[in-house]
Amino acid sequence: MAVSNGASELKAGPNAQAAAGAKLSALFAGTMGPLIGLVLLCLALSLTTDTFLTVRNILNVLDQVTVLGIMAIGMTLVILIGGIDLSVGSVLALAAMVMGFVAHPDYLNLGMPAGIVTALVVAGLCGLVSGLLVTVTKLPPFIATLAMMSVARGLANMITDGSQIIGFPDWFTSLSIIRHFGFLSVTVGLMIVLAIIFAIFLNYRATGRSLYAIGGSAEVARLSGIPVKSLTNWVYAICGVLAGLAGIVLAARLDSVQPSSGFGYELDTIAAVVIGGASLSGGVGSIGGTAIGVLIIGVLRNGLNLLGVSPFIQQVVIGVVIALAVATDTWRRRTQ
Repeated sequence: MAVSNGASELKAGPNAQAAAGAKLSALFAGTMGPLIGLVLLCLALSLTTDTFLTVRNILNVLDQVTVLGIMAIGMTLVILIGGIDLSVGSVLALAAMVMGFVAHPDYLNLGMPAGIVTALVVAGLCGLVSGLLVTVTKLPPFIATLAMMSVARGLANMITDGSQIIGFPDWFTSLSIIRHFGFLSVTVGLMIVLAIIFAIFLNYRATGRSLYAIGGSAEVARLSGIPVKSLTNWVYAICGVLAGLAGIVLAARLDSVQPSSGFGYELDTIAAVVIGGASLSGGVGSIGGTAIGVLIIGVLRNGLNLLGVSPFIQQVVIGVVIALAVATDTWRRRTQ
């Protein structure tokens, strides 16, 4: 009997270790290529610039990617279910303008807490409407979110007739300035905490795993009992809330809000997710991979700035990176 128990333990040990290893690898599924790319990019920039590897510059990169990182978490969820959200940049602007309009003394003057909550609610409703357009009216995600992009941008301009709102409380702007423990601002810490929460959600919660199933085949997921429509609505709503939160973080950094904020952010957000190993067809991706994708874009922009490259050329470079990432994803799917 003792021998039998020992054999069982020996058998269970490797199985348990294998299961733990599988879960750990799932956190960074498909990210080895992007990770190698990030390391090579950092190595190249460290050899071509004198300031890239300084502590100050690395902290600067983290500050710069905070807005993109928060938005990319929401976009990861959307792309996992086989969708896409082109409205995140406009929702960011709308949320920021709503917060400013509600909170600023020159307008409603209801205080920052009321402004922040209202902004997040509005952003979540924008995402929910996009989800309903996809699940109820059966519009393709591209068309549904393109429409929301236009609506949200128009509303952002209507709030103040296109004018910016400047000047917020010191405690609010200090969230992105003061570094705790010598390196961590509240906004960067918020991005990291959100990434950890959603990584755990996707890998250790049944609902999170269901998103992969929906992206793999929505019909099969539905037949297996997964509430595809409601989860899709929730995913778009969460993406909207995170875009709104990114708008609030951006306002804290700039000490102002304007209707043109977030222009072009949707492309960078999608690029970060795809560069991180997610598939535009759905069912493949991870928060760990998205984090690497965000860092690649942030490091690339920072390095080009240090090298004195024109902003227009930077856009060309980012566009080429996006094209390569999508081409790699397409090639990967064809070879599977």
